Amino acid sequence: MSKQKPTVSRRTFLAGASAASSVFAFSIVPNTVFGSPSRQAPSDKLRVGNIGVGGRGSGFLRPGVTVAICDVDQDRLQKAAERVGGNPTLYTDYRDLLDQKDLDAVFVTTPDHWHAIMTIHACEAGKDVYVEKPACKTIEEGRAMVTAARRYARVVQVGSQGRSQEGAYHANKYIQNGQIGHVSEVRCWHYENPQTKWSPATPPPEELDYEKWVGPMRWFPYNAHRTHGSFRWLMDSGGGQIRDRGAHVMSVAMWIMDGDKTGPVSIEGKCDPYPEGLYDVPKTMEITYQFKNPDWTLIWAMPGEAHEEGFKWTRKSYGANYIGDKDNLIVSYGDTSETDTEQKAKDYQVPADGVQVFHSPGHRENFEDCIRTRERPIMDIEAGHRVATLCILGNLSCVLGRKLEWDPVNERVLNDEEANRMLFKPGRGEWHI
Repeated sequence: MSKQKPTVSRRTFLAGASAASSVFAFSIVPNTVFGSPSRQAPSDKLRVGNIGVGGRGSGFLRPGVTVAICDVDQDRLQKAAERVGGNPTLYTDYRDLLDQKDLDAVFVTTPDHWHAIMTIHACEAGKDVYVEKPACKTIEEGRAMVTAARRYARVVQVGSQGRSQEGAYHANKYIQNGQIGHVSEVRCWHYENPQTKWSPATPPPEELDYEKWVGPMRWFPYNAHRTHGSFRWLMDSGGGQIRDRGAHVMSVAMWIMDGDKTGPVSIEGKCDPYPEGLYDVPKTMEITYQFKNPDWTLIWAMPGEAHEEGFKWTRKSYGANYIGDKDNLIVSYGDTSETDTEQKAKDYQVPADGVQVFHSPGHRENFEDCIRTRERPIMDIEAGHRVATLCILGNLSCVLGRKLEWDPVNERVLNDEEANRMLFKPGRGEWHI
């Protein structure tokens, strides 16, 4: 049994978040980070730990780089070890992995309900973090993650990869340089949430430590259709397409619209009645977000109005239509599928006096560059938290059945204490921030 680490005080992290940001606007970095004539920098030959290696997580395993692996599923753990070779150290408790002193960074690619606590503990342990999207399950979790990153001077990249893909780069430089005029509305579309009938619980398989899989989440009996992969279709563990793909499509939108440090002032959600089957996310929804200074509207619609002209779709499509007062621009996908945009944006050349947009070398590559330079990555945890906030508030508006007036500075719902109480959920047992 691994030793228990001290829990992180929720009050400590949430108090003084803005002060923490200013303290760590710059930091003194030891020369072991950058290297010296007599010592190779760890960042020149990274040693990383991977936490959660099924599904999406398996794609981050790399021979010669992954030296520690953690998973609560023994089958997945052994397959990951075989994939990377070189006798990596194996763990079933992420806290033991974080105790390994020679790790430069960790990749947290677990189900959503583990993202916050693992990221916070990794920052506390002095590790840089790549955490999959959505950054967090609740808004207070997200703010605690930002505070931890700043307090411990850690690089934290959130895995909304669209910003690092060519289509998003071309769309951003095209829009930032006024080619469609003032953008007043961004309309996102996506196909519906899946639905399924009820099925009974079963004992968990022997290879899975189900107690650890549930961790900080409200406990429910094991069901194979609610666990690996399918956790996305439960409000407690995933939150549906808006928190899954919304964290990609709306990430690109917030980058293009320069919204990484702010949020909407109102959120109004409309959705189907909540189902009574195995999954509890509504089949369809439409969420309208209003922003101020500058004024613009973001709409997340399932299914919404798809725009497929001129694109070669190989499966169900999703993306966003950016509507300006001179023209509009379509940006498709936004995640691990190659983000695409219209040819007019790809062909556009920024003039010498135009707005230059950061051109990411790749999402993981950008993260690893920032480990070396100590700069903020393209999807820094503050941006990831702001995007996750959109997804969370959209679901919350639907659950409560009313419009929410939001204060993006203090991150509170105005004149609605019931809604504010739902911005945080206590962890289960020892698993809490």
